[in-house]
Amino acid sequence: MAQEYFPDGTRIDEWFYDTQKPSPDRLGKRYRASDYGLRDDGRLHTQELQALIDRAFEEGGGVIVIPAGTYLTGPVWFRQGVHLCVEEGGVLKGSDNIADYPVMETRIEGESCKYFPGLINADGLDGFTICGKGSIDGNGLRSWESLWLRRKWKPDCLNKDEQRARLVYISNCKNVTFCDIHFQNSQFWTTHIYKSDHVKYLDCSFFSPREPVKAPSTDAIDIDACSDVLIKGCYMHVNDDAVALKGGKGPDADRLSVNGANERIIIEDCVYGFCHGCLVLGSESIHDRNILLRRIRVDSGYNLLWLKMRPDTPQHYEYVTVEDIKGTVNTFINVNPWTQFYDLKGMEKPPVSKAEHIAMRRCEVSCMSAYFITPKEDEYLLSDFTFEELKLDAKRMTESPI
Repeated sequence: MAQEYFPDGTRIDEWFYDTQKPSPDRLGKRYRASDYGLRDDGRLHTQELQALIDRAFEEGGGVIVIPAGTYLTGPVWFRQGVHLCVEEGGVLKGSDNIADYPVMETRIEGESCKYFPGLINADGLDGFTICGKGSIDGNGLRSWESLWLRRKWKPDCLNKDEQRARLVYISNCKNVTFCDIHFQNSQFWTTHIYKSDHVKYLDCSFFSPREPVKAPSTDAIDIDACSDVLIKGCYMHVNDDAVALKGGKGPDADRLSVNGANERIIIEDCVYGFCHGCLVLGSESIHDRNILLRRIRVDSGYNLLWLKMRPDTPQHYEYVTVEDIKGTVNTFINVNPWTQFYDLKGMEKPPVSKAEHIAMRRCEVSCMSAYFITPKEDEYLLSDFTFEELKLDAKRMTESPI
């Protein structure tokens, strides 16, 4: 195989080419959940599932196996050496009662704060796998309906005001693999990885509906201050962004240790059903570098590449390449101010951000608008944008100002 490189010329490590999936049989002793108190009976079995995870840890590790059937649980925390396999026909389903999720210190929307955990949680693990042909279901309908009702009463309410849980939250981990699993109906973000490295998504699928009830804020993958992430062969159909790069927000975001950059991210050979943004930098992001989106098909979406320039946050987006894309979107590239929940926190003048070394090439895309780019030199500087070998069937071919 010919050597490949990230956009800045850095060699792509061999780790990105190893797409062998971990076999459940090689993850250690199998703990079949139905043999340890979990029942397909519509009742909540959080205590039984957590006790089984703890038991597997105490006995030296292994894999928790969710067999065919639907098993209801609240949030659980995985421990070192303990993995999860949901077999075909199996559904691990989250409680839709937020009272079953304890308020605790966590990370959400670019801030470290008190909020709710995910349904599946892992922190500080080296080597963690979620696999199988089954589903992890966030049971989100109740929370979606409640948020839209709240917005009718208070249109400017925050996303966090409607109390709801993420589906999977991974923090401070390394060597994490998600493979074949189906993530669906999350209440909030679907998978959120924070301060983690060497994370692979292989042949996973993500679904949340856009009708008849829209599933708000159900991003498929939120990458928050992480490095070395591979997303390959996945299917994403969600009612928000597909892959969103996070990292922090606020005027001093780049000076806080809880925040950080995203580096060396590859998204390839994926299919997008519907999403708001195929690849989104922001809205809570401070530094993204060496990001590669390639060989994907988009059936329907609002934006292919979306740079959200948040004027209350110092941002640096650099060395981003989008190539070999086919499909249909509303906007080929969107670069505009993002002022949702804008807060300068007393700073008189907003920090000036920049986006540079952005390349889009060999794309065949039908779109409403090709280049939706608004210059705002008092807020952000744009330079070294390259567009090559594009076949754009656009109703509005807006001139790029850069």
